Amino acid sequence: MNGLPPPDPIMLKERSSMVFVQYGQLDVIDGAFVLVDKTGVRIHIPVGSLACIMLETGTTVTHAAIKLAAYVGCLLIWVGDGGVRLYAAGQPGGARADRLLYQAKLALDETLRIKVVRKMYEIRFGEKPPERRSIEQLRGIEGARVRALYPLLAKQYGLTWNHRNYDTSKWDAGDLPNRCLSAANACLYGVCEAAILAAGYAPAIGFIHTGKPQSFVYDIADLMKFETVVPLAFKIAAKGNRDTAERDVRIACRDYFRQDKFLERIIPAIERVLAAGEIQLPEAHPEAVDIAIPNEQGIGDAGHRS
Repeated sequence: MNGLPPPDPIMLKERSSMVFVQYGQLDVIDGAFVLVDKTGVRIHIPVGSLACIMLETGTTVTHAAIKLAAYVGCLLIWVGDGGVRLYAAGQPGGARADRLLYQAKLALDETLRIKVVRKMYEIRFGEKPPERRSIEQLRGIEGARVRALYPLLAKQYGLTWNHRNYDTSKWDAGDLPNRCLSAANACLYGVCEAAILAAGYAPAIGFIHTGKPQSFVYDIADLMKFETVVPLAFKIAAKGNRDTAERDVRIACRDYFRQDKFLERIIPAIERVLAAGEIQLPEAHPEAVDIAIPNEQGIGDAGHRS
């Protein structure tokens, strides 16, 4: 209404994690963010209370919808069937030059980078990594431990585990545990990328993973993957329902993220691993654009759009 201030945005950690949409057009009609199907039926989507929206095949988006999603800080991610192939992701406006420079300095200086990598290793496995190891050596140790974890978890759920492998061009031919894992990882990567952007960092500037658009997303997701979505994926796979497995995994992930207040943990985890570099966060330039959802009251974690 005229004369009233705009509503306060919802902090990322208080939002729902995600929704998947398919076969329809995202638009803003009568002030509401909606999905319109071919019959003209509208489904209202509470865009301001979501961390991200996964857009599957058959989805189109209007300019008005993109604008509103960016304004409220909701990440749009274009994915393939089953939500397991990421094609592109939007930028909801959270990137800050000061945080990008901070992240880049940590990644470019090998001494600082290995401090961050060692902290990631410590968080992931609950123990300090071996001394005097290069990043490549730590990556190899991590890979060996991860490969050993999969069969142990699979055994707990009565599954036969061969190896982590799937062919995106022949998705339906993949074994059920791998399909469930890929669907669960897609959910985890989506909310992690939304949190990284919300905190003002770059998804592409990774420390263990490098050279990919989502390198830092994989770094952060790996910190909590085996305590969150991997057990969920194996639990769904153990039910043996190939027809609804991916959908069941998404629902299980969404419910877990909400019940465990998972979004509250991601940004503090990002700040914790980067702080291991032991350098000062640069001061923002006086002319810097504010983050998408400013925290005027000073409540919440550093970097939150709140």
